[in-house]
Amino acid sequence: MDMTVKNFEITAGSWTQLGANFDGEGTNFAIFSAHAERVELCLFDNSGTHEIARLTLPEYTNEIFHGYVPGLKPGQLYAYRVHGAFDPEAGHRFNANKLLLDPYARELVGEFKWNEAHFAYDLLAEDKDLTFNELDSAPYTPKCKVIDPHGFDWGKDASPNVSWPATIVYETHVKGFTQLNKAIPENLRGTFEGMGHKATVDYIKNLGITSVELMPIHEFPQDQHLLDKGLNNFWGYNSIGFFAPASRYYGPNGIAGFRDMVRAFHDAGIEVILDVVYNHTAEGNELGPTLSFKGIDNFSYYRTLPDQHRYYINDTGTGNTVNTSHPRVLQMVMDSLRYWTEHMHVDGFRFDLGTILGREPEGFDQRGGFFDAVMQDPVLSKTKLIGEPWDIGPGGYQVGGFPPGWAEWNDKYRDTVREYWKGDNVPTDFAARLLGSGDLYDQRGRRPWASVNFVTAHDGFTLNDLVSYNEKHNEANGEDNNDGHSDNRSYNYGAEGPTEDEGINAVRERQKRNFLATLLFSHGTPMLLAGDEFGRSQMGNNNGYCQDSDISWVHWEDLPETCEELREFTRQLIRLRQTQPLLRRENWRDGLDVKWFNAGGGFQTAEQWEEGSTIGLYLGRGDLKEEEGIWHDVLMLFNPFEGTVPFRIPQFGEGGWVLELTTADVTKRGQVITKEKDFELEGRSLVLFRRP
Repeated sequence: MDMTVKNFEITAGSWTQLGANFDGEGTNFAIFSAHAERVELCLFDNSGTHEIARLTLPEYTNEIFHGYVPGLKPGQLYAYRVHGAFDPEAGHRFNANKLLLDPYARELVGEFKWNEAHFAYDLLAEDKDLTFNELDSAPYTPKCKVIDPHGFDWGKDASPNVSWPATIVYETHVKGFTQLNKAIPENLRGTFEGMGHKATVDYIKNLGITSVELMPIHEFPQDQHLLDKGLNNFWGYNSIGFFAPASRYYGPNGIAGFRDMVRAFHDAGIEVILDVVYNHTAEGNELGPTLSFKGIDNFSYYRTLPDQHRYYINDTGTGNTVNTSHPRVLQMVMDSLRYWTEHMHVDGFRFDLGTILGREPEGFDQRGGFFDAVMQDPVLSKTKLIGEPWDIGPGGYQVGGFPPGWAEWNDKYRDTVREYWKGDNVPTDFAARLLGSGDLYDQRGRRPWASVNFVTAHDGFTLNDLVSYNEKHNEANGEDNNDGHSDNRSYNYGAEGPTEDEGINAVRERQKRNFLATLLFSHGTPMLLAGDEFGRSQMGNNNGYCQDSDISWVHWEDLPETCEELREFTRQLIRLRQTQPLLRRENWRDGLDVKWFNAGGGFQTAEQWEEGSTIGLYLGRGDLKEEEGIWHDVLMLFNPFEGTVPFRIPQFGEGGWVLELTTADVTKRGQVITKEKDFELEGRSLVLFRRP
């Protein structure tokens, strides 16, 4: 497309659909601002370097500036300049010298080239953000692109609609997962198309995964302070465009590559879940740049301190908090979610710092506007909704506090399971986490799947490092190892990091199996961190947010034999979970028979719970269908301690017990126990028995 004509007609257009919307004959532009005085639409040539027209949006209806440009087609680059009061102490930061991105832009072209012009104030002035900077930011800012949302043929693509009880989530990163995979063509590594490549999809399908959760893929800029240190924002938790895919993950097909990826996963029966960041933006606090929302209507888009509107409420710890109490800001989030669902065929969302979205001026509210809006929405209420139920604000820890219909990352599960296998005294908590955390989720008709169980995630140690390091090793992040969590509940078993000691390595491998078996045999929704299935390491770095490097990339070559053994063990665990209803409870009211045993074969007593003893768990359901291969009874034994414990196998019912699996020896199975006798439960092991 060659836009060389500089005379454009602009008419009133419509206020009813925000963003740049092509109707087949022209494009309608609409942008919300409650406090602006005038909005200019700036059109650019294909290079994005030359402004070819500047048009004032002619109408203002219901706090929305709007205009229609006949003949303007998809491919056109544009952005805005917004005029209004520059009064930071009143919460207003308008500066028409700053080129602003459309909050509804479906695609961005170009990169941020950080410059002092991006700041609305004089960086060197003593009064900082109270001063006014007249430098033009256009040469250093990406441009928005008009797209045709109906320009992609989805064919017969449909969501796999995996039921929650059958769901197994796999958290990964588009670039990190594909960058070093030689089975993917080199030009596709690190891209959406690489993520959707047959080699990627087949691998994930073969594991038994049902739902891939991608770390943030909304457009986000790099952070200058990281660039100055030779680092990058790898994770991407710093969004600036809630409708635009991050162009850094484009392959040869551009934005279509994202849709190709989704369709490839759907064809394999795998869902795509996006990790989304609506709690804050890349504009930071009062000293941050003016890129979009801050220059469009700072006072509406962000929460400011009640009596000092110059400053931002910072419940996120990242400088600002998006004001979802404002109806237009809430509408933007809802429109974004619907766009990704309806136009990009995404199956669900994981909400970073999700407590923020439930915050009203008086604090977190389970019946807040955002939650109500989502749960009544006929489209979004049917998607998978996963909250990260915490932020750093007052009352910000809300595990178990989200409304019905939501699942939640359960960090109590993570911490308790880590502590248990480390040998700490938490058996009662461990029992609750194994059975779906009913103390948190058995209320208001919520189901066991509401607990998203995980031992590791992107934030923290990988599984391998959890059993290999006592301390974090984040020196490569350039913060003197002061970043990242220090309380990891990890243990190295005698050596810090890699070792040639066969005894230590054997214990580590067994502990990995214990963690994986616990995760897959627990009620709730299991989430596996990509690479944990074969022991991926980040060399002790537990905060790889800035490591677009070998530290964070998944390595696929020259792996030791133990990696494939662990991967096959993981496949086995997933197969058992998928085929056995006892291991993936659907309902708290299903009549499940639960019994806890001590090592003597008797029922666990209150005193023994307090002592932190080795425990046995019986699960039984007589109402399960009489189908071949379906278990009606299982017995699990847990020994987190170093020494072997004689465990008296209780006998009740009919048929005795068959050893199905032990983490002490993956080759050992089939032993039949038909009468009460002691089973030598090896140290640091989990054992699963079934009926013959």
